[in-house]
Amino acid sequence: MVYSAQEKIKEEIIIPPYEGRSALLKPGEELIIIDVDGKQVGDFVCFNRHDPKEFVSPVHMRASLSSIRLKIGDPLYSNKRRSLMTFAEDTVGKHDFFFPACDYYRYKVDFGKEDHPNCHDNLNNALKEYGLGNEPVPDPINLFMNNALNEELDYEIKEPLSKPGDYIRLKALEEVVIACSTCSQDMAPVNGWNVTSLKMQIVEAK
Repeated sequence: MVYSAQEKIKEEIIIPPYEGRSALLKPGEELIIIDVDGKQVGDFVCFNRHDPKEFVSPVHMRASLSSIRLKIGDPLYSNKRRSLMTFAEDTVGKHDFFFPACDYYRYKVDFGKEDHPNCHDNLNNALKEYGLGNEPVPDPINLFMNNALNEELDYEIKEPLSKPGDYIRLKALEEVVIACSTCSQDMAPVNGWNVTSLKMQIVEAK
């Protein structure tokens, strides 16, 4: 990462494989999420700190942006059609906000695994730190996830394009609670068949 001389890292959080972590951001603070080893998807959710019923909503983002691509400058719209954060910087250029988080049933139904870690539970556990453990886990933004429509308009999921050290940066417009999980999928190419760590850094407001 390259920082300007005026920037100060307030907090750094490592998200181990198969786990999730949460953090609180105040307006103007920025969140950097770094793919430490490359090819690791991060399932990201964001709540309004003062209204847990408001959260970043991919379905509302798709409607408001008229797009399924996440681009620099895009607002992260909530289920109340307000922007809670903005997508400020990106070294990869390929992410997803179409697919839901993997959950218990994904692994049970599709892979016959009943004890596999999953992003839904990882996010739920991480959000308990801020009293949000009883709130439904919203559909995430799947950072670094690489999927595309084929000629038949079916989705194909491929290995992420992110390399070690690639990152995205989000700017908080409201006081928000965020959570991110290292995607637990190790039986498909989602994470290059190998779950690794992510790093989060919170940059103080300028």
